Amino acid sequence: MTRTSRFTTALLGALTLAGCHALDVADLNNPGLESLESTPTPVALNTAATGLLVGLRAGIAEPNGYITLLGAMGREGFNLNTNSDPRYVAEMFLGPLDPGSGAFGANIWAARYANIRNTTIVLHATENVVGMTDAQKQGLRGFAKTIQALELLRVIGTRDANGAVIDVDRPATGAPGAIATRAETYTRIAALLDEALTSLQGAGGQFSFALGEGFTGLDTPAQFAKFNRAIRARAAVYNNDWSAALTALGLSFLDTGAPLTLGAYHVYSTGSGDATNNILQGTQLIRANPLLISSAQAGDLRVSNKLAGTETGTGSSGTSTTISSDQEFTIYPTNASPVPIIRNEELILLRAEANLGLGNITQALVDINFIRNSAGLGPYGGATTAPAVLNELLYNKRYSLLWEGGHSWLDYRHYNKLTDLPRQTANGKFFSKMPFPTNECLARNPQPTSGCTPESGF
Repeated sequence: MTRTSRFTTALLGALTLAGCHALDVADLNNPGLESLESTPTPVALNTAATGLLVGLRAGIAEPNGYITLLGAMGREGFNLNTNSDPRYVAEMFLGPLDPGSGAFGANIWAARYANIRNTTIVLHATENVVGMTDAQKQGLRGFAKTIQALELLRVIGTRDANGAVIDVDRPATGAPGAIATRAETYTRIAALLDEALTSLQGAGGQFSFALGEGFTGLDTPAQFAKFNRAIRARAAVYNNDWSAALTALGLSFLDTGAPLTLGAYHVYSTGSGDATNNILQGTQLIRANPLLISSAQAGDLRVSNKLAGTETGTGSSGTSTTISSDQEFTIYPTNASPVPIIRNEELILLRAEANLGLGNITQALVDINFIRNSAGLGPYGGATTAPAVLNELLYNKRYSLLWEGGHSWLDYRHYNKLTDLPRQTANGKFFSKMPFPTNECLARNPQPTSGCTPESGF
């Protein structure tokens, strides 16, 4: 595994958060991690499998978490609470992204690999458990590999050309895995998801463990396979594998007759020991980019449905750079509001993107216009050249998926269009990737050729 993960209590520490109505996880003090790895029982293994969903949501809806940091780099919004830490503005807008700071520039790593470590523990325990049927074991394999692939997708999404660690099935005290290339990482993600699908197809009618409220309607092996294909489609689009994306979407839960909100979610609650949504409306000086309003097409309901005026918040870098906003997101009204992992609206736009990548502009516009109509806009009336339709697609992905998972940064970077986004300040910087944490670099001899120095931006 990675150096960061080796000092993480890989499973039990993460799972203790899961004592809520949404993720009903049993007492984990008996048995412990050692017995889970060596002599797992069905109860302990099912508890550990459910706990992977707790690890999956770690660091997602935090003031310096996945949504907030990627959202800042994609100019969706920002955390202006610089009294807490000036790096919310100083580092995320001006740079450089600091590899020594696992809280900012080198974030989105430790929690991801801790949960990847959890998936390997579940997979090994599945091979050793006694008292479970073959179908139940297949369900565990399919679920764990899907979660591992999604976590790797988050890692490579943030590191891009710097690469990621994919050799993760290593002793916790052993040497860390090598840094794989971007291409190798996407190949591994695709393989994991395809292996998982095969397992899910042999998993019978029910999982042996609970998936909780965030996977309502996707909580049997056959239904979860649709979630697996949704993640496979997202990964394929990010990797320009357009045909594979369309194939996966055809097996996903994409449905233009269903609500756009249909999908899988991270769930939160105020229950004892559970995690809350910490990017909710009205707290932490988390603000929406006010330029979202002036940049929107007239009549776009996504603006009024997702943004609202509030008192002006101001964040300063400590130098001459100050960012202000009088707009906040209304997407998460309470600290128990769920956060999307992937949902129907994204899948429809991914299908448009894949068709556009294949040159099927007419088909792409069918899905783009479906989303436009749902947002109160008429059919697209601009030029039907590929570049023009791409700009329209990116616009719709930006407003449809605001503040859900850093989609603007990921999408505009994908097409080398980050500078099409607002620079925000005269000296504002764009970043195409995040560095590795310093301890990951120090653990390797020789060190990786890229990703170990500050990202200065452009």
